[in-house]
Amino acid sequence: MRRLARPKPLFIILSVIALIALIAIGQYMRLFERAWFNLHALWQPMSSEAIGLDQYRVEIEAKVIDGLDDDVSALTYDPVRKSLFTVTNKNAELIELSLDGTILRRVALIGFGDPEAVEFISADTYVITDERQQRLIKIRLEHDTTFLDAADAEQMTLGVHMSGNKGFEGLAYDSVGKRLFVAKERDPMLIYEVHGFPHFNPEKSYAVHVINNPKRDAGMFVRDLSSLQYDERSGHLLALSDESRLILELDVDGRPLSTMSLNGGRQGLKKTVPQAEGIAMDDDGTLYLVSEPNLFYVFRKPAQN
Repeated sequence: MRRLARPKPLFIILSVIALIALIAIGQYMRLFERAWFNLHALWQPMSSEAIGLDQYRVEIEAKVIDGLDDDVSALTYDPVRKSLFTVTNKNAELIELSLDGTILRRVALIGFGDPEAVEFISADTYVITDERQQRLIKIRLEHDTTFLDAADAEQMTLGVHMSGNKGFEGLAYDSVGKRLFVAKERDPMLIYEVHGFPHFNPEKSYAVHVINNPKRDAGMFVRDLSSLQYDERSGHLLALSDESRLILELDVDGRPLSTMSLNGGRQGLKKTVPQAEGIAMDDDGTLYLVSEPNLFYVFRKPAQN
């Protein structure tokens, strides 16, 4: 009777190394947490309060934004003008887009450093981030504005977790709670809540409070943060990750509720969204997305019967 061959030591060593590598890659990509969430979602009915990102389907896919030579970064919806705004950082500009991705207006940005995000605050008022210097710059945009100079604007610098070019990549604003959410891309990946800027009570001392939520940040099973969107109706925060190709919905306690994949074959997409940079949501819940190099997307939920 022949004995079974014993595994060779080299094979065992290589197998252990491969297993360790797979575990390390899985942890780096946050694959285990994402897989657990997807498995849990199969058995647990979605909360009635959830936006339900997985139900969205693409309507405009990868439309080239004609007239742009520089890559766009970030996106915000202006409910007064009924339009979208984005920024470019190589030749810094604030750009107004129609809801179908057509350029309506271009405003030169002077002294803004490396603008990476823009957020609507109130009529004619926005905040723009300077990623490298971690500045938040409040601007006023009139109908006849042709350029904006940061030297003339109210601004503040957070100066937290300074690490090269991994600075502020996303903004979102809660007009009821007067909170400005600021996303730090990675190393470490964080979401700050800024109270006292850009709005403050002039009858009180000018006090800015910066808060972060470690529980919420730890629960985000994505590799980086590219953009944020606050939904006033639900109080939920949407977080866009370029590297994970995912949009994540977080409830008021920071718990993941739903996800939206940006991979080809999902959400009706023919091709994977390349380097997603900004998301915005309008009053009807329609989602808009921009990605490099200067591509425009629109996602909507199918009408409910």
